Amino acid sequence: MQVTRTGLLQIGQVAERTGLSLRTIRWYEEEGLVVPTSRTEGGFRLYSADDVARLEVIKRMKPLGFALEEMRELLGLLADLDAGTGDRSALLDRLRMFHEAATARVTALREQLAVAEGFADGLAGQLDARG
Repeated sequence: MQVTRTGLLQIGQVAERTGLSLRTIRWYEEEGLVVPTSRTEGGFRLYSADDVARLEVIKRMKPLGFALEEMRELLGLLADLDAGTGDRSALLDRLRMFHEAATARVTALREQLAVAEGFADGLAGQLDARG
């Protein structure tokens, strides 16, 4: 993967690294979840490692059903923790709440998966019985 001379990645490189489409990355930018660190003279977006990390957080939150506002809040919270701004104890409490929400959503998804697997197994049994 080619990195620009300044150490920043172009949007296509970020898409390749994160597995997100160009359209999705641009949409997250429009929603204010990630802002390219810089642009080339020609206007091409340039992303830092921190920008890519933000996109990775978003990518992990999406399948768990977190809303855009929740994503925005968590990203701000993580940025504040990294920068050492704000009340650290309060920030960590809020981070714990996000962890609990994520854990609850994972549990719900596991339960859904178990139901789906049971249904698929039942259909396999029907095929075996009738085939």
